Parts: sequence; C-alpha cells; structure tokens
Amino acid sequence: MSTLIELYKEVAACTACVLNRSRTNPVPGEGPPDAEIMFIGEGPGFHEDQQGRPFVGPSGRLLEKMLASIGLTREQVYIANVIKCRPPNNRDPLPSEIATCAHFLDRQIEMIDPRLIATLGRYSMERYFPGAKISRVHGRARRDGRRVYLPLYHPAYVLRNPRAMPQAEADFHKIPRLLARLEEVLEQEEEIEPEEVEPKQLRLF
Repeated sequence: MSTLIELYKEVAACTACVLNRSRTNPVPGEGPPDAEIMFIGEGPGFHEDQQGRPFVGPSGRLLEKMLASIGLTREQVYIANVIKCRPPNNRDPLPSEIATCAHFLDRQIEMIDPRLIATLGRYSMERYFPGAKISRVHGRARRDGRRVYLPLYHPAYVLRNPRAMPQAEADFHKIPRLLARLEEVLEQEEEIEPEEVEPKQLRLF
C-alpha cells in the first residue's frame, strides 16, 4: 500500500498535463495522515507555487484564522486541492486538468479517511454537489455513510467580497457541531438493528 510520501513523489514527477511545464513547485497537500478534517480547495496560487505548500498566501492566513476560531490549527487538519500545480496567471482549472489530477486526490482521501470533508470553492464542491450553486448550498452539509461533506466559500472569494465574511464564519463554525452530531448518529446506528432503522429517524442534517 502506497503512503502519502510516495504519492507526493508521484505528484512531483507527474507530466500528465501541461501545468507541469509552468509550475515552480507541485503542491500535493499537507497535514497529518489521520486527520479527522480535510479541506479541499481549487488549485495553488502564486505563493503556494513558490513554497510547494497549500494555502500559504492571504487565503491561507484567513483559513488559519477561521481554524483558530474553532480551536484548531492547520497542523491538525489536512489541506489539499483538486489540482496540484498552479494554472498560469491563476486562471480557473480546466475540466481536463481536474480529471487528470483526480486520482491523486482520490488516493489522498482513501489514505486519510477523514470524517469531514470541507470543500473550499465551487470546483471542489462539484465533486460532491454536482450541478449545485455554491451561493445556494454553502454551509448545508450532507452525510454519506461515515463521512460528512460541507461546502464552504473559498477564502479568496471571502477576501474579495467582505460582505460574505459573516456567512463564511457561520458556516465554518458548524464544523465542530457536525462532527459531534455525526459521532452521535453513528453510535445510534451501531446500537440499532439494521432492519429497525428508519432513514427519517437518523437523518443527520
């Protein structure tokens, strides 16, 4: 079974799309391999490309501030993006680039097995809420088995649109409650025979 370190080496050697030609450094992701929470953004920006780390520019500082507001540090969560190399001039990632990089992210999720995945922005949201508009679904969590998905505004969007800050903060503060509620429901399900469980009784959100 491959490890995250081995996966990072694969990302560094990847030439599957044109983004490898213009990148300074690949940005595979970082965080503890047993993180309970995983954040998935869109793609590296200038600062991330320079340092080879996700969310280290202004967006990263806002993310760290929001983490602190719920008693966490970035060292306690896993942070990744749907693509691992910076698009030229910070343009949006192309569908072909997202598809090419998807297997890396799929493997990261499988290895880490987080309880909660928080998507940051519409491109990562599309993986779990296809066809949805982030303006309508942000902060509305969905449970799938032993995991919860929570769509959030991207920090860069919030920095460009300060009026979105109160809602972004309110959405972020749902994370501890969602994890607690998930644990509660999973415990209930373990105590009840499968044939006795009515879906409407244990709907999480």
